[in-house]
Amino acid sequence: MKPLKGRGAVTNLQGRHERHLREAFDDGWRHEDEQGMPVPARKTEVIEEQAKSILTRNQSPDIPFNVSLNPYRGCEHGCIYCFARPTHSYLGLSPGLDFESKIFAKVNAPELLRRELAKPSYRPEPIALGVNTDAYQPCERELGLTRRVLHVLHECEHPLALITKSALIEHDIDLLADMAQNRLAIAAVTITTLGPKIARTLEPRAAAPLRRLRTIRTLADAGIPVAVSVAPVIPFVTEPDLERVLEAVADAGAATASYVVLRLPWEVNPLFQQWLQAHFPDRAERVLNRLRDMHDGKNYEASFGSRMRGEGVWAELIRQRFEKAARRFGLTGRKESYAALDTSRFKKPMMAPLDKTSISPTKGQLDLF
Repeated sequence: MKPLKGRGAVTNLQGRHERHLREAFDDGWRHEDEQGMPVPARKTEVIEEQAKSILTRNQSPDIPFNVSLNPYRGCEHGCIYCFARPTHSYLGLSPGLDFESKIFAKVNAPELLRRELAKPSYRPEPIALGVNTDAYQPCERELGLTRRVLHVLHECEHPLALITKSALIEHDIDLLADMAQNRLAIAAVTITTLGPKIARTLEPRAAAPLRRLRTIRTLADAGIPVAVSVAPVIPFVTEPDLERVLEAVADAGAATASYVVLRLPWEVNPLFQQWLQAHFPDRAERVLNRLRDMHDGKNYEASFGSRMRGEGVWAELIRQRFEKAARRFGLTGRKESYAALDTSRFKKPMMAPLDKTSISPTKGQLDLF
């Protein structure tokens, strides 16, 4: 299978919930036009939707937050390893190319958030933005959904944590820096590798590694605590870069760091294997064998406690390398960052009658609670 320029997935692999079975068939037509030029690349489609709810709660012991908010479904960054890819199956779409080219924008996200925070029963705890799919993917530039969500949280003095691979987060420094002064905001940047060639195929439409380092420096200089997620650690692909990444992010101003070993749930498994064969056929089996060493002979083990780090000799070696390098470069663990966020300043938002043209409350209109 040949890789597609600007896309992470190699195919539009069928999702496990689709009702009709598709089978690839060579009909003899070439993949070029009559002049021998390549067929135009697949375009990205942004689909507006009215979400029914906006906050997602979890009880996983593997992650440091309980509440998350995702303004978008699907992600144009196209990271081949993304654990959120299988969620497109629930929409009757492919976790492959559909996931990175059919993006759903929850256009009523700010309004839903305002109403959720205004409930008498609501109790504040840090909200993580952009966990499933990046809150700063390219369509955010035009839609500004994440910024509108930030306005609501800023107004309510509600703590938040953001994670991204995009330099677009710099556009919201005015809000984030103001909140950070009161321990209400932290930002996390994911850096998988410092190698631009690998990043270009692994995360084709995310910011380049050096650009992300510059973003870390910009955020840190603005007084915003910056965490770095070295994720995923892919044996024989990004794993050799581990110490270099930690040194670079520390030099850029990051305060904390964490890591996650490659996870291959559901359709991510065959999609990643297709990517390996397309880009690293010489080491594909070595990568998969090492993953099996860390997951009890399987490509992926979904159990709490082991799904993020793996188990066994190789998992322990990665853990030791990470922890020693993090100590050497003065990087602490990310749980401390979440624990430092202040929930005591929270104030419920003012509410207004439903207005489809604005998410802001009418001036002078007070909430009853």
